[in-house]
Amino acid sequence: MKSRAWAEINLNHLRHNAKVLKKLLPPKCEVMAVVKANAYGHGDAVVAKELNRIGISAFAVAAIREGVHLRRQGITGEILILGYTSPEEFADLVRYDLTQTVVDCEYGKLLDQYGRKIKVHVKIDTGMHRLGEDYQNVRGIAGMFACKNLSVEGIFTHLGMADDSSPAGMNFSRFQIDNFYSVLAQLRDWGYDLPNVHIQSSYGVLNFPELQCDYARIGIALYGVLSTAEDQTKLSVDLRPVLSLKARVALTKEIGAGETVGYGCRFTAPYDMTIAVVSIGYADGFPRCLSCGGGYVLVKGKKAPVIGRICMDQLMIDCSGIPDVRQNDIVTLIGEDGTERITAEQVAKQAGTITNELCSRLGNRLERVYVSD
Repeated sequence: MKSRAWAEINLNHLRHNAKVLKKLLPPKCEVMAVVKANAYGHGDAVVAKELNRIGISAFAVAAIREGVHLRRQGITGEILILGYTSPEEFADLVRYDLTQTVVDCEYGKLLDQYGRKIKVHVKIDTGMHRLGEDYQNVRGIAGMFACKNLSVEGIFTHLGMADDSSPAGMNFSRFQIDNFYSVLAQLRDWGYDLPNVHIQSSYGVLNFPELQCDYARIGIALYGVLSTAEDQTKLSVDLRPVLSLKARVALTKEIGAGETVGYGCRFTAPYDMTIAVVSIGYADGFPRCLSCGGGYVLVKGKKAPVIGRICMDQLMIDCSGIPDVRQNDIVTLIGEDGTERITAEQVAKQAGTITNELCSRLGNRLERVYVSD
């Protein structure tokens, strides 16, 4: 049911994106679908089920609760927790057959001390200085393979500038890549059988397609967008946006010149106007910083600017030049209406952020409406 506001999720586009991205990978490399943050706002359980259905059997989440939720929804295959899990929740790693990231060697020892076999991927910090054991501590990394209660099924790193095609960005990525593969080479020299290797995220695939890995952790590109419209990548690919954002007109009003709209009286009508109140606000994830003309929406195939401050549950638009706007009409905030289109990249740029944040902040109050052939 499409009530006050909803995100429309096109599963046809999701399947298409998964297929074209898989074609970019080496033959033995599989997609690890990143479905953290409710699949970047798209609905993690439905997205993962659809990907399961077309043969994807590896997923990544940020937190153990996300992994447990997916298991309870019937998702099969490997589910890798990319972030930290508290020792109080180690039992759920075993109970729900989840795979935990070893965030450093001390944490690996803590996992080992739990006393039951836990599946893990060892993360290497190759220069980003976020999670992972320092790449120079190869002895410590090797020690993780000796822990009797750790089933080491993967080893990986994360590229901090994979989206940056400038010489400096490419050089830093190469620095990280070289550091990672030097660790792998040393482990091989010491006689260790390497588990599944992964290094590429979405931008890693698009800018470093030559890397030979077992998994590619694909997040934002799977949903048909890049982080910004300005990003330049080595490979171009036909990505199709999966998400549209829509809401209803709650009512329209005629206001006179000089009257004000919204909190703080931040908008004053320069002439007699028709305005509409739209049933979506910042509590639904639409950025408040797009208030007072910072953003626009589509109604009846026409652009309508946001006026006044965006409220928690509503926003107001100027629809003076758009005939016959009525209560219950559909307003498009991301997506297409007639010949007009607003992309997630455009909205994110207007808000001074990236699509990753914009989409993942879309709240649970929004219905998810799934479209599929």
